[in-house]
Order: sequence, then structure tokens, then C-alpha cells
Amino acid sequence: MPQYKAPLRDMRFLMNDVFDYPGHYASLSNGADATPDMVEAILEGAATFCEDILSPLNHSGDLEGCHFNNGEVTTPKGFKEAYAEYVAGGWQGLSHPKAFGGQELPMSLNLIKSEMMGTANWSFTMYPGLSLGCMNTIMQYGNEAQKQTYMPKLVSGEWTGTMCLTEPHCGTDLGQLKTRAEPQPDGSYKLSGTKIFISAGEHDLSDNIVHIVLARLPDAPKGTRGISLFIVPKFLVHADGSVGERNPVSCGSIEHKMGIRASATAVLNFDGAVGYLIAEPNKGLEAMFTFMNTARIGTAVQGLAHAELSYQGALPYAKERRSMRALSGKKDADQVADALIWHADVRRMLMTQKAFAEGGRAMIYHAAQFADHMVNGVVEGNQAKQEAYDDKLGFFTPILKGFLTECGLEAANIGMQVFGGHGYIKEHGMEQIARDARIATLYEGTTGIQALDLLGRKVLLTTRGKCVREFTGDMLKLAKGHLIDGGPLGKMARTIAKRAIQWNVLTTRIMLRAAKDRDLVSAASVDYLMYSGYVMMAYFWAMQAFRANELLASGQGKEPTAFYKAKIQTAEFYFERLLPRADAHRTGAVAPTEVIMQMDNEHFSFT
Repeated sequence: MPQYKAPLRDMRFLMNDVFDYPGHYASLSNGADATPDMVEAILEGAATFCEDILSPLNHSGDLEGCHFNNGEVTTPKGFKEAYAEYVAGGWQGLSHPKAFGGQELPMSLNLIKSEMMGTANWSFTMYPGLSLGCMNTIMQYGNEAQKQTYMPKLVSGEWTGTMCLTEPHCGTDLGQLKTRAEPQPDGSYKLSGTKIFISAGEHDLSDNIVHIVLARLPDAPKGTRGISLFIVPKFLVHADGSVGERNPVSCGSIEHKMGIRASATAVLNFDGAVGYLIAEPNKGLEAMFTFMNTARIGTAVQGLAHAELSYQGALPYAKERRSMRALSGKKDADQVADALIWHADVRRMLMTQKAFAEGGRAMIYHAAQFADHMVNGVVEGNQAKQEAYDDKLGFFTPILKGFLTECGLEAANIGMQVFGGHGYIKEHGMEQIARDARIATLYEGTTGIQALDLLGRKVLLTTRGKCVREFTGDMLKLAKGHLIDGGPLGKMARTIAKRAIQWNVLTTRIMLRAAKDRDLVSAASVDYLMYSGYVMMAYFWAMQAFRANELLASGQGKEPTAFYKAKIQTAEFYFERLLPRADAHRTGAVAPTEVIMQMDNEHFSFT
């Protein structure tokens, strides 16, 4: 059974040695309190909470699942006590304003905390995690009365929040949304409709649940231009902030899911529920998507989390389980057989998991710094700063969400493979990781939707390839100082430079062909996203390898020599064994669209 251990040494290496988080925090208007001592205390405290409280509930929560009875949801045994401890520790308000009881620390610290929580127990993490979108929306678009009514209890964690978008007939295409909001004489609205797939939509962890709901006004234009946003609390709130009568929003059922079974995914029925308009009428979709980039980074963390947890389960098993002899001769001569880890194919699988987890962590920690600057722009009222960093983050987001969740799913499956038949058995916990990982490529926009967002909107329509040119410019800068180096580091630098040029050429080819072939963007998008992901991860692995080599040469590293050598060796593995996958995706991205579109719809099956 995987018992989570926070990878603090790798986290510190990235934060202190690769991305200079101390310097980054010093540059932020809300970074003064994020001193090295404070950051270390948060890392240690979060690690203890996740290892001792959340991790032991992961498997038991999956086995028990949530209980539904006449509209009420009960979470698995131990969840309520764990959530109370989470609230008591002040963890929910880590990055929210002091004015509402938070600690007002940079958003990246909350993301790093979420990585630990999500790896230890993703189902549990969904409950406080969904509140973040709710809080961000109220902070940005709520009026002062709404902020005073809802934010203090949301920040403390006494109340939780949701985002209610999806309906039975529409998921990604929200233009089909049917939930109605009827204006009332007192300025409130009554909402009627059904929302599905609402994570943490009903549970027993908090005193109230604040739903952020998309709905249409009676005179709203059709399509996405006619969607407004509303606050709909489970319990109405008195003027003094106390909880009042039950609002007519009820849980019709919870979904019976493949994974994350301890997280309640609710069907919510709004039967004239009292709601309050937030943001401008018919501008709800725009308001809701203000923080969508940060929300999708949170989902990208799930890919990292499942890769890390599966690796932590597979590695000790590979060291302990014995089978046959290594092809190069006996390794454990005094044992009946050699440990699995001596077999090259098993090592390949373990190295793939390690490369995805540590490479993905680097990608997310880098993007988190953009998110810090973006949130600072919001808090400071500096729209230009907010938009500039949101644009930078916007290029990373679909790659992080789409690519890393696909990597996490592969790593979870690999973990089962290392266990062989035992990986298929519940008691070992590896199959749970694979089941939990599966949803990550689906919600917050499927991999296909992320790919369309990347290629169609971010690369072609919005920037005409500028976002790729800017990032590949950073790749060339990194490579420049190492191009004539010998050994593996020089080879990495030359490969990075080659891939930077290749990425721009691929983008230009697609851009030119797309003008004449309207289906090309859809046909090429997933291959383009995966190509982009592999190349981007290569950049961050080269960055880690170069820094590890510098610390080895200077002797100034805080870790033993073996730590930095392992970084360089993992980077070598990535470049030689995983990065070549990008070539297949590059070929697929420019393959003829006709081979996809030419078949008649009726000819897909002959039954």
C-alpha cells in the first residue's frame, strides 16, 4: 500500500536552486511574509498533515465511498475529522486576504500545499479545492456586501464552495445552458434548473456550501453571450452572518464513479433557489473564466500527484520483490532471485515515472510564479499586469493540464505494471491510483479541448505563433551557454536548440495549411499539444540538469553528490528515451486531414 512521503528534497531543490523562490517572493507585493523560515514551516507542516492524516484515509475512503440518503451525503469515515483539523490549521486561507482572516501569502504556496494534499489523498483535496474558484470569483467580481457575507467563512474553511457549470445536455458547449434566473422585487433571483458533475456539491464537512452558478436571465441573448453568474448558498445567510433556512437547492443523487470515490460528485436541482447576481448581467462566462488558468494548473497538479504516488508505490516493491536473474548476471547472489529493480525493463518503467513526476513538478512550479504575479495584478488593481501574466500563464495552462494529466495516467498504469498481477488487486492500492488518475484527462476540459485551446486559440488566433516564439526564445537562451559543452549536458543543449527551431517550423506549417484546411486544427491539435509537452518538459529537465551540474562543480549544494548526479542521469534518460516520442507527434500533426475525414459516417461500422 503506497504511504505518501512528501518529496521535500526535490521541492526545495526547485524552489531554492532552480527557480529562486526566495528572490521571487521578495519581488511580490504580498511576498514579504513568505520568508525562507515561513516557507520551510509551511512545507514541513503541510507534509506532516498529508503524511499523518490524509494519506491513511486514501485507501479506506476509496473502499467506503460516499453515502447518499434522501438528499444528504455522508463522507467516508475519518474525512470529517480530517477536515476539522485542516480548518483548525488555517490551511484554507493560506493565500487569501488578511482582511477576511487569511494569511495573504503568495498563491504558489497554496499550489505547492495542494500538490502534497492531492498526492496524499486526491478525493479529500477536492472538497477544499473547489472552494478556491468560488472565493476567487467573489473576490474579483462580488460587491462589498457579498464579500463581507461569504469570504470570511470561506477563507476559514467553515464554509465550502463549488462551481456549477455543467448540465445534463451540455458540458463544454455552455452556450446550450438552460438554467433560468428570474429577477425578484428585492433584487435577488430565483434559479431553476439542474446541474450535474458538481464536485463537492453536497457533503457533511462544512456548515454551508456556497454555489457559484451559471444561469440565464429571461431576456438574455442566446449562446454564451447570454450567461450570467450567481451566488446560491445551500443555506441562506442572515444579516449577522449566521446560517438561516435551507435554500431550495437539493442533491438529487451522487455519481457512481470509476475513481476518486470518496469525493462526492453531485446532481444538484435548483427549484426556485434564491441567488444573487455577481458580475454584470450576461457577462458570467467571462467572469468565471478569469481564474480558469489557475484552476487548470490545479488540475495539472493531479497528473503530477498520481505520477508521484504511483512511483512511491512501485519503487519499494521493485526493490523488495524478487524474480529471475538479471540478464547481465546475478546481482543478489545470496538470494533466490534478483530484485525486480535490476531488470532493465523495470528500471525503464521506474525512470519514466520519476521523469514525469519531477519534470512535471518543475513545469508547474515555474508556471506558479506567473500565477503569483497575475494574482498580484488583481489585488493591486493593475489590469495591465494581470493581463500580461495571465497571457503568459495562458500558454502554459493547456500544456500543463493536457500533457501532464496524460503523463500522470501513463505513470499510474506503469505502477500497476511493475506490480504485475498484484497491481490489479485492490489491497495493494496501485489500481486505485490508476482509477483516480483517469478523471484528470476529462474534467476542466478534456485533453482534446485543451489541445484546441492551445493550437486554435492561444497559438493561431490570439498570438499568431508569438507565444511559441517567446518560449522557444527562452529555450535558446538556456541552450546558448552549453552548446559547446562535452558529454550529456552539451548534447542536451544542442537538442534543446534544435527542438526550439523545430517547434516554430511545425507551428508555421500548421498555420499556413490551416488557412485552406479548416479541419486541420482539430485533426492536428492533440498531437501538437503532446509534442509541445514533451519539448517543454525537455527544457525544464535541461534546466535542472545544468543547475545540478553547477552545484556539483561548486560544491555549494545542500544535498549529497548522489542527489545531483541522479538529477543529471534522469535528465539523460528523458532526453534519450522519452523526448523521441515528440517526433511521432510531430509527424502526426502534419499528416493529411483526409485520412481522418474521408470516411462516410455510416461506414464506421458494418453490423
